[in-house]
Amino acid sequence: MREGNGDAGDKGVLPDLSRTQVSARTILAVLLTALALLGTLYLLYELRQLVQWVIIALFLAVALAPAVDLLHRRHVPRVLAILMVYLLLLLALVGLGALFLPPLISQIQQLAAEVTRLARRPGGAYAALQSLANRYGLGGYLTSLRGQVSALPGRLGAVTGPLLSVTQGIVTSITALISIAIVTFFLLLDGDRYATAILSLAARDRRPRPRRLLERSAAAVRGYITGNLLISLIAGVAAFIGLEILGIPYAAALSLIVALLDLVPLVGATLAGIILVIVAFFISPIKAIILIVYFIVYQQVESNILQPLIYGRSVELPPLVVFLAVLAGGELLGILGALIAIPIAEIVRIIGSEWLAIRRGERGPLEQPAPGGAAGRPATKGAGG
Repeated sequence: MREGNGDAGDKGVLPDLSRTQVSARTILAVLLTALALLGTLYLLYELRQLVQWVIIALFLAVALAPAVDLLHRRHVPRVLAILMVYLLLLLALVGLGALFLPPLISQIQQLAAEVTRLARRPGGAYAALQSLANRYGLGGYLTSLRGQVSALPGRLGAVTGPLLSVTQGIVTSITALISIAIVTFFLLLDGDRYATAILSLAARDRRPRPRRLLERSAAAVRGYITGNLLISLIAGVAAFIGLEILGIPYAAALSLIVALLDLVPLVGATLAGIILVIVAFFISPIKAIILIVYFIVYQQVESNILQPLIYGRSVELPPLVVFLAVLAGGELLGILGALIAIPIAEIVRIIGSEWLAIRRGERGPLEQPAPGGAAGRPATKGAGG
């Protein structure tokens, strides 16, 4: 048994265990790689707020790049082109504010005046609310709510913490807005350089495919963002028209809520419709029913006509995948995750379809003639990359 331990010609059953088959250098490399990966994940977790800002800036840069490139091709310096696009965005926001703020302020003043009038009536605002609640059989709920409201003065000392949190949230939002604008500026300024640096990691003869992959992904993101903004604008305008026709007050404010909530995929329009129906119900149940029918018809038009027409082929995901992507994005990053989940899922689909085509030895989707024409359709450039 002892001779067979090291004899090359030995046919013994036990293997030769005198030498290790894994070197110490390999073990050290694996451990260092695992530690580096864990350290990177921990660092990303600690900087998750900054990571979210960078993701938002990346999406904004992709959406604004065509406008900046158009001005740059017309011999406008790139820095000036970016500043011009920023100025146009600011003017657009100011224009929307000028359009919505006057009626919004007027309606808020009317609402405050109505609340003041109710408070000065005999019995105060509670009597008016009690009368309205009794009409619809909700008097018991209002009585219970009144007991909870009467206990609020003794809890005002606990409000200091939430107020400080709100103030901190406002400061954080302003900081985030400025940071995102700056990061977006630099991505628009040197985005091509960053893309070239990433592509240089691949061999020269392998670069055309990942370049086309980046272009296709950018087109999908751009098509989704512009399409979502346009559809949300249409939803807000449609809501304003419907509210004005029905004579429901605060139409400007409510339609602005509809436009903002419609940005959230799948559930945003439904939430907005519920809010409007509740408001209309307290004015007239008949108008609330008409508004329900109006929103059902509009959602059918949006789902079957507007979305295929505006998105084109920028998003080619099945409805179930869209639903699961929005749920996963919302679970991970909240509202931000829900907003960016669909374009990210589309990018994953593009990469997956290309990988499957390579495995099967077929011509990949990135090598097919690029679709063009309709708004939001991704258009890739020539085969030369």
